[in-house]
Amino acid sequence: MSDSAARDRDAAETESAFGHPEVAPDRSAAYGDHPDQVIDFFAPRDGRDGAPLVVVLHGGAWRSPYDRRHVSPFADFLARRGFAVASVEYRRGGGLPRQGAEGPAAGRWPETFDDVAAAMDALPGLTARELPQADARRTVVTGHSAGGQLALWAAARHVLPQGSPWRLPAPPPLRGVVALAPIGDFESAAEQDVCSGALHQLLGGEEYFEERRVHVDPALLLPTGIATAVVQGSWDLTVPQSVTEAFVDAAAKAGELVGLTVLDEVGHFALIDPSADACAVAAEEIAQLAW
Repeated sequence: MSDSAARDRDAAETESAFGHPEVAPDRSAAYGDHPDQVIDFFAPRDGRDGAPLVVVLHGGAWRSPYDRRHVSPFADFLARRGFAVASVEYRRGGGLPRQGAEGPAAGRWPETFDDVAAAMDALPGLTARELPQADARRTVVTGHSAGGQLALWAAARHVLPQGSPWRLPAPPPLRGVVALAPIGDFESAAEQDVCSGALHQLLGGEEYFEERRVHVDPALLLPTGIATAVVQGSWDLTVPQSVTEAFVDAAAKAGELVGLTVLDEVGHFALIDPSADACAVAAEEIAQLAW
C-alpha cells in the first residue's frame, strides 16, 4: 500500500470510529475528588447476573482532549455482548506542549498513574455497589493505544520496583489483560516518535525518560504471570506494529508468552470501532480470557 493510500485508509477508519454517538453509562461513580477521577459503568445488555467485568482504559496519547466519551460506543459494544463494563477516566496532560511537540502536553506525572492505580484499587467496592450483575472475580482489563499501555501497567503493579508508590504486594486478581495497539515498549515508541513526543511529556520531560520509565514501561515490567493478549493492526500509522512486536519480544526474553494477533489491512482505530470487524476480534480476545 502506498503512503497516500495508507493515510486515506487511516483517515477513513478514524472518521468511522469517532462518528458514533456517545453512549451514556448506566451508572457513574467517583473514586476520588478530582473531576476526572470517575468510572462509568455499563450493565450487560442481556441482563445476566455473574457477567465478567471488563475494565476499559481509553487512549488518546494521555492528552486532555481525549476522554472516556470516545470509547463509550466501544464500552456499549462490549455490554451488548454480555459483559459488565467499567470505563475509567484519569487525569491527562493539558496546556502547552513541551520540547516543541505539537498539540497539548501528554500525561501528568505522577497523577496519571496515581489515578489508574486508585481506580483499580477502588473497583471491587464500586462495582459491587454500582453494578451488582458483575462478577469481579472474572475481571479482564483492556485498553487502546495509550490506554493499552495503562492496561499492561495495571496488570504489572506487583512487579514494579521496590519502593514504588503503586506497587502491589501480590498479583492483581485479574483473569487477564487485552491490549489493543498498545504503546507497550517505550524505547521503540520514543525512537519512532509515537504520538509526537507524548512519551517524554508523560514522564515529565526527556531528562526523566530513563529514570521514570522503569516504573511504567510495560516492556520493563516482565514477567507478570498475568495472561496477556495483544491485538494490532498491520496498517497502524499511530502505533506501528514494530512497537507492539518489541513488547512481545521483551516478554519472550523474560520467559513470558504473550498472545499476538495481527489483523491484516487494519489501522489504529478500527480496534475500538463497533462497526468494524476488528472490534469483534478484540471482544473475542477478551471473552477468551474472561469466561
